[in-house]
Amino acid sequence: MVLRRRSRDKGSLAAVMVVLLGIGGVGLTLGGDHPWNDAVRAMPPDPSGNTAKPDDAVSSFGPTPPGWVDQGPAARPYDPDAAARGRAALVGRSFLSPVWSESAYKRVVELWNDRLDSEPSPPDPERDPQAYAQAFQHRYGLHPAPFPNDGLPMGIRKAVSHRTGKTGLMIDCMICHGGSLNGQGYVGLGNTQLDLTGFFTEFHAIEGRGKLIFPFTLNTVRGAVNAGQIAAFLIALRNPDLSLRLFPLPLKADLPEMDVPAWWLLKKKKTMYCDGRTDAESVRTNMQFLMGELRPEQFRELEPVFADIRQFFLSLKPPAYPFPIDRDLAERGRVLFEGRCSKCHGTYGPHPTYPNVVVELERIGTDPVRAQGLSRGLVAHYNSTWFGEHHPGDLDMIGYQAPPLDGIWATAPYFHNGAVPTLYDVLNSPTRPTLYRRPPSTDFLYYDQTKVGWKVEPISRDELQAETNPRRARFVFDSTRKGLSVGGHTFGDSLTEEQRAAIIEYLKTL
Repeated sequence: MVLRRRSRDKGSLAAVMVVLLGIGGVGLTLGGDHPWNDAVRAMPPDPSGNTAKPDDAVSSFGPTPPGWVDQGPAARPYDPDAAARGRAALVGRSFLSPVWSESAYKRVVELWNDRLDSEPSPPDPERDPQAYAQAFQHRYGLHPAPFPNDGLPMGIRKAVSHRTGKTGLMIDCMICHGGSLNGQGYVGLGNTQLDLTGFFTEFHAIEGRGKLIFPFTLNTVRGAVNAGQIAAFLIALRNPDLSLRLFPLPLKADLPEMDVPAWWLLKKKKTMYCDGRTDAESVRTNMQFLMGELRPEQFRELEPVFADIRQFFLSLKPPAYPFPIDRDLAERGRVLFEGRCSKCHGTYGPHPTYPNVVVELERIGTDPVRAQGLSRGLVAHYNSTWFGEHHPGDLDMIGYQAPPLDGIWATAPYFHNGAVPTLYDVLNSPTRPTLYRRPPSTDFLYYDQTKVGWKVEPISRDELQAETNPRRARFVFDSTRKGLSVGGHTFGDSLTEEQRAAIIEYLKTL
């Protein structure tokens, strides 16, 4: 077994390109009165403090390799004033020029002719704007904005052209990093409902631009997005001095669609992404999705703004579990967790630790496509640009970082590819469904309090093949698709049902 620890020492394009540059916004991963802000709601307390004894449970990994676990502070400090400025910048403006007219938001209903079984007739956007907003959010997998946004959902906002001064609509980072729980929108929660393919296709069509063709698959299932391939495509269009190229460099990248992580995890992580290649201290990597439009000098001008936005990320905390918790069972689970799981995922409570370990593919066993999908040439090109100047990507890292588990109840589905719908399935690999329909919303009606995660509906291969509605088909998660396998992380298989239930109960408290 080899486990690696990261160290800290280490003119505008066409409309489709402008669309691509906006995906993911500032997250390659609210302040004020937002419930995730440190000053408003503390994390739920550890059930009984930090009293586990070393002999209470046996680690799945054996003795800790010397020098592997970082016992320093688990979370970075942040500047509250900078975090407040970062929040204001993030939710209050567009960094990109508009792609669609403002009227497209209301006109796109003209294309809603493929209603699913339970859907009513589309509301009139003029007569009933509130009902229309809800139908719009449901259709494209968007969520209510917990900040002023001109009546638009998170992920879409009014924007002003950098060249002409004209106004219109553009997406922002919250299209992927803005989710909801039971109707409450949250900035920084991964969007598990997003249908990016449907959204782009219909907005492109309503503006009379013909059939939209992407050079790669954006998503085959709602709630997943191929942000990595988008970023790779954009960096190939830039020279080392950030000047735009007419044709992209022949840089190899073959990345799959993925789950969207929560921003609040960045306060603990030393690496930005699941593959452990990029230092989380980097401000510039948060700006890379702007590469389709901005000029080199604009990137430099915006760097202090994104430094503040990074401080905002560090200020976030997860929402508390909203349902009852069996505290006695959770305490038993804590002891088991600290013995079996903490060497990768850290400890929690008054004095938390987080090891920041990247686990090699042979050990973790989860789908390898994301970890293997970036070529050395592409990473080297990134490192040669302004983006990699201070925090270059690791050329040799091939594995996955074991993430912190803060707020894990709210971040289902699980694994980097979102393949596993519940924590029970994470800890019991034979039970994992391989072909299933995801729920139609994040209402708690669809939340499984026992297994902790989202309820899904297993379907047959014949049912999927008989499906003729592309929008309905994108609710289906098919683990045979590239990058979406459910295997790996089998460490919980040896647990008894009682042990598994106890660990799950403890995870509700994080």
